[in-house]
Amino acid sequence: MLVLMAVMLTAGCADSTPQTAVRVVVPSGATFRAAADSLARAGLIRSSRLFGLYAKLTDRDRALKPGTYLIEAGRSWASILDDLTEGRGLVVTLTIPEGWSLAEIVPLLAQRLEVPIDSVEAAVRDTALLARLGVPMPTLEGYLFPETYTFSPGTTARSAVGETTREFERRWRPEWTARLDSLGLTRHQVVTLASIVEKEARVAEERPIIAAVYSNRLRRGMLLQADPTVQYSLGEHVDRVLYKHLETDSPYNTYRYPGLPPGPIASPGEASLEAAVHPADVPYLYFVARADGRHEFRVTFAEHEQAISRIRREDRQEREAAGADSVRGTGRKSPADQSARR
Repeated sequence: MLVLMAVMLTAGCADSTPQTAVRVVVPSGATFRAAADSLARAGLIRSSRLFGLYAKLTDRDRALKPGTYLIEAGRSWASILDDLTEGRGLVVTLTIPEGWSLAEIVPLLAQRLEVPIDSVEAAVRDTALLARLGVPMPTLEGYLFPETYTFSPGTTARSAVGETTREFERRWRPEWTARLDSLGLTRHQVVTLASIVEKEARVAEERPIIAAVYSNRLRRGMLLQADPTVQYSLGEHVDRVLYKHLETDSPYNTYRYPGLPPGPIASPGEASLEAAVHPADVPYLYFVARADGRHEFRVTFAEHEQAISRIRREDRQEREAAGADSVRGTGRKSPADQSARR
């Protein structure tokens, strides 16, 4: 009886002082004990065992509604249990990965928000948002900042897209704006360059070096010859950029058109934006991808060709050693052929 009284008294008291809301996930099929453990790890309750006992005494330990909840710290056990059994505080969470384009983000938003895809497509063309951000393009490509977002059920496509662009504005640093004049670029051009860096980089520390290669080529009036821009110009994903793709007539094809493409090709993260604003102080004009995703950087075209030959040779030797009995198709570009090579 004393235990029962203690549990019931505790249920009406807060286990922590009021703080910001905490996100808690209750997976479909999760036991009440697992949910209680999640609440305890989040600091919302002190004892998962006593909380479970309270739920059992009130006959609500089998009425959990799965989903992602946003629960304020400092709440009583009774009110937390009300949320979990009545579905109050349920939220929609979604993550926009770095380097995703609108072609990938739009379906994601439509699916997670449970809204028509047409409404998301309209939202990313919102003229008010385009004007506010100073985007000289018909869509917000590149400006839906890659991050994990939490939305209330019923959030509209316009509200969600607006939040992702506000996150972009929050992440854009005043010191980056101060650098624009010395770079000779507009903010839109920096975002465009950063999007190429985002698509090229597989190793974090290479971002500033890749940005430097493209910045050096821009200053010299050289074609950027960035494979990701060719991918974007095709309007569909291909596993590899072939030589025939380099002939695509699109302003996004940096093998045919000089300078940066008209706009971003994806949403760059903060690290790629930083790299575009502060490229490494290196003289490189070329880089070639290795099989492990890293790149080798060179100053002259002759050095670059030597690097390509060596990497091709090493790649061939590795395949032969592994018993490979096939070679890449004619005209396909090996890892040693990719990006900024001319």
